[in-house]
Amino acid sequence: MPVTVLLVDDEPLVRAGLRAVLEAQPDIEVAGEAADGAAVIPLVRQLRPDVVAMDVRMPLMDGIEATRAVLRTVPDPPKILVVTTFEDDEFVYEALRAGADGFLLKRARPAEIVHAVRLVAAGDSLLFPASVRRLAARYGDGGRPARAALERARLTEREAEVLRQMARGLSNAEIAARLVVSAETVKSHVSAVLAKLGARDRTQAVIAAYESGFVEPG
Repeated sequence: MPVTVLLVDDEPLVRAGLRAVLEAQPDIEVAGEAADGAAVIPLVRQLRPDVVAMDVRMPLMDGIEATRAVLRTVPDPPKILVVTTFEDDEFVYEALRAGADGFLLKRARPAEIVHAVRLVAAGDSLLFPASVRRLAARYGDGGRPARAALERARLTEREAEVLRQMARGLSNAEIAARLVVSAETVKSHVSAVLAKLGARDRTQAVIAAYESGFVEPG
């Protein structure tokens, strides 16, 4: 079955460009389009896309509120990929905190766009460690809640290492190769990390790792 994508952007040219790139792939299908976040909920319920690729800044409802609305009201919600012009945009960070699975720059090359959609559809996060660290330093809440959550979590040594690799942008398969364990073992560790941190998904865990100083840039 192809990965289905809903495109949400107030610029028709951006939507057309994304559609052209994605529909050139045999395993990706654009299920629909919307020009504002306010239209996302009914379209998600109607089309049931695997991924929503959504602009972070739109006139009526921005990508942050739309992300919150989808995750709050839609059972088994799609993965959300925030599309942005500027990687250091505060809106991007707030969208990630709201539950988006990653972000993609509008100037990304076609191969990067395709990779991003496939990655989040498979359940991984698309994060750029250096950018997330800068965003956390600039727009984070000071790190105290994140540090407290990590202290309470009492991660095992292996769980802590998995979190470090997640924060560096590695997928489950890449972590498995680096740690010389099976992908299923990594998936189990990721689930344990999320449960212990009380994180909704791996993106939230990665943000906590950066905000707390658990993972340093570099």
